[in-house]
Parts: sequence; C-alpha cells; structure tokens
Amino acid sequence: MITIRKANDRGHFDFGWLDTYHTFAFGDYYDPEFMGFRSLRVINEDRVAPRTGFPAHGHRDMEIVTYVLSGALEHHDSMGNGSAIRPGEVQRMTAGSGVRHSEANASETDAVHLLQIWILPNARNLKPGYEQKTFTDAEKRGQLRLVASSDGRDGSVTINQDAAIYASVLGPGSEVAHQLGSNRHAWIQVARGAISVNGQDLSQGDGAAVSGESAIAIAGREESEVLLFDLA
Repeated sequence: MITIRKANDRGHFDFGWLDTYHTFAFGDYYDPEFMGFRSLRVINEDRVAPRTGFPAHGHRDMEIVTYVLSGALEHHDSMGNGSAIRPGEVQRMTAGSGVRHSEANASETDAVHLLQIWILPNARNLKPGYEQKTFTDAEKRGQLRLVASSDGRDGSVTINQDAAIYASVLGPGSEVAHQLGSNRHAWIQVARGAISVNGQDLSQGDGAAVSGESAIAIAGREESEVLLFDLA
C-alpha cells in the first residue's frame, strides 16, 4: 500500500526569514494523522533567507539529519563543531543527553534550501555525537546511494536506529528499484523534480508512505532528487 502525502497538504509557515513546510506535526503545526511514520518523526523543508538563521537552541533524544539542496548552512554546536553544509553533504547530529546548536545562512545574497530530518533514536540519553560526509551527484546518479545507516556501512553516516536513508538523482526515464525486507516500511520524499513510485506520480515536496510492498520502483519524470527511508 502506498499513501501519498501531497506537498500542499503539509503544514506551512512563512516568517519572512524562514519559509518552512512540515511533512509531520512540528512546533505550532499539529496534525494527529501525521505525527510521523515509524521512527521517522520530522521532515521539514526550509528556505532560510540571506544573513538569517536559527539561534542557539537545545535538543535531546533525537537523531537529526540535515540535507542541503542549495546554498550553504553554517553549523555550530556545544560539542565544539563548526562547519558549512553544502549540497551533496549530509550531516548527522545525535542530540542524545542534550546538545545546543545554531544554524545560519551567512550568504549576503542567496537563500539556503534544505531538508531537516529527525529520527527517533533506539535509546535515550545517548552520548551526543556529530558526523558530516559528502556524497557527490555522480554517486547518486541513477542509483540509490546509502547516505545514513545504523552501522555506517558503505561510507554512510551512522544513526542510532534501525533505519537507512538512500539518496538518488534521476533524469527523465531513469529508474531505480529497492527491495523491502519482511516487516519493513519505506517513506519516499521528493526533494526536487517529479518522479513516479510504483506507477504513482509524485512531485517536489510530495512524500509517500509504503507498507506491505516487497519492491519499490522509482522513475524520474524530469530531473529529480529523491530520498528513500527504509524503516523497521
């Protein structure tokens, strides 16, 4: 069964400095039918205006994955990490027992467009941690590139949950397939472009929950970028 979550049905707030869409309930957006999917708790699509950002704030007991689509996001945290996250880079932060961080767009002219993803961890009060790795378009072109996993295999960042995140860049007519194991589920998020999932059309910002399917076929309808979450 595939259940589509249309982009225009998401929670939406435009604060001027931040234009944000929430796939699942988050902050002031509450939807009891979309509180998350399996261990996937948050997918926020954010566009942050130049010279603005999120001031230092705290989190606990969450695996936070940041995926930048355009621009650059500057990160600082209480663990002493400071970096810029650019397209092709995936950042994982384990909030665990508690961490504070800030995210800012330091550009004078260009907005930054990103997906912030929260995954519920497999334990509470984990030691806070940080990781950032690069995955080129060439690695993702026409294939599902593993970018996050529970064991860090294939050079992916490590998340503390029985979950895997794949990224793919697809041109028109290009197709990838993913086999779902027994009692596994998937969420597919269209980061840009337009695709089809087992014959059902999705466009930028759309998501799809997949349960009870043994295989997933994703085809590009135009130049596209997609994330696939394989979840227990």
